[in-house]
Amino acid sequence: MVQTPSKSLTLEEFLKLPETKPASEYIEGEIIQKPMPQGEHSTIQSELIIAITAVVKPTKIARAFPELRCIFDGRTIVPDIAVFTWDRIPRRENGRVANVFNDSPDWIIEILSPEQRVAKLTKKILHALKHGTQMGWLIDPTEQTIWVYYPHQPLEVFDEPEQQIPVPAFASDLRLTVAEIFGWLLE
Repeated sequence: MVQTPSKSLTLEEFLKLPETKPASEYIEGEIIQKPMPQGEHSTIQSELIIAITAVVKPTKIARAFPELRCIFDGRTIVPDIAVFTWDRIPRRENGRVANVFNDSPDWIIEILSPEQRVAKLTKKILHALKHGTQMGWLIDPTEQTIWVYYPHQPLEVFDEPEQQIPVPAFASDLRLTVAEIFGWLLE
């Protein structure tokens, strides 16, 4: 992650700034620009969104969003994938999806890029879990490991090809193994 040096800004001031490419996050008064996704990151992100969407969107259970700005508890984060249950997706009066999401996602998924640190992403996931997120995944393509975080439960690590990765209860029909997720990098 690239840290942008700046004077101390409030969340409101940060939100008035022009968007950056890649996106910047506002965490504990710091502006942190996410690294530009590379091949492995983009492949896993896009395939995972397709897999999640195929299971939860047709029956209006939930929806997966790539790089969605989530604003809550004085922070704004942009998870690689934010999954919101259908009834928690903010809507405009005409029923369309709103542009602003003032809440934590139900499921947060981060994919580790070479420039990122596990500790920073873990802190982001743990903060979301304290504010209503049901589950967090941290995917490390280099180590072919997936860390699964829960509120009030021990962290689980999945690195054996045949292991099925746990998902939140609302996505219980989604079945993915470690081998399937990292197999997308070979397709």
